[in-house]
Amino acid sequence: MVSIGYARISTTEQSVEPQTSALREAGCDWIFTDHDVNNTRAGRPELDKIFDHLRPGDELVIWKLDRLGRSTKKLLQFIELLEAKGVTFRSLSEGITTTGPNGKAMLTILTALARLERDKTTERTQAGMAFSEAHGRKGGRPAITAENAAVKRAHQLKALGHKPADIGKMIGLSRATIYRYLSIASNGQSITGAECNTSP
Repeated sequence: MVSIGYARISTTEQSVEPQTSALREAGCDWIFTDHDVNNTRAGRPELDKIFDHLRPGDELVIWKLDRLGRSTKKLLQFIELLEAKGVTFRSLSEGITTTGPNGKAMLTILTALARLERDKTTERTQAGMAFSEAHGRKGGRPAITAENAAVKRAHQLKALGHKPADIGKMIGLSRATIYRYLSIASNGQSITGAECNTSP
């Protein structure tokens, strides 16, 4: 079994030494460190290297849970990936490990916390929508009508003989959006902002 440590600092001002020192004392054979990175997998190249080195029976050790992420859901997904590889996990500061009889209990608690976070997010979203509706506001982007400046401009350019593709290039909208804009005034309908593809 190989014990691999992972350390991460998010700013150049932070020192990684407290983490690496604790990992060495914990008996880590190798230590990988990500410096001055954001909190996404794309910004943690050394963590990706760890996955290449991990083999069934190995152990991943971190100094603190937030070194892998601040979201319980993401942390749980990460631990499940380790489990699928046959790798155990240990966090020094919290004294958490996935080995032994407490391992499954820890995963159960994390699963419950992830569900709680998701429920809280849903509850806040629903409360915000209810508040907006109660005050006469609807969620989503406002509808695009014939009074919209871009719609008027599209019709003006069309009247000058320009093709939809050329109009799109002129005002920075996709041809599909221009076609929808041109159809608004002709049939009196409107479209929501979410229906508009504003990419050129």
